[in-house]
Amino acid sequence: MIKAYGLTLILMLVVMVSAFQVIYAKHQNRQAFIELQKLKQQQDQMETEWGQLQLEQATWAAHGRVEKIASNKLEMVIPPAGTVSIVKP
Repeated sequence: MIKAYGLTLILMLVVMVSAFQVIYAKHQNRQAFIELQKLKQQQDQMETEWGQLQLEQATWAAHGRVEKIASNKLEMVIPPAGTVSIVKP
């Protein structure tokens, strides 16, 4: 009778430890999922910002804009065709 009681007690203890492990694993899983969602949101924001920066760079580097600034602010002009020489390395 004492052996059966001891075995039952040990099995109940094993079941309790197992149940707590399941609870802990689920908690860890939830925490990891929350972190994943935060990182995905951050990734979306960064991708949006990257797209805006690419658009801004394209705007600043537009050929017409560069040519306008070169002629107006720096007083640069396109040289006549006869004065341009191509040098090969």
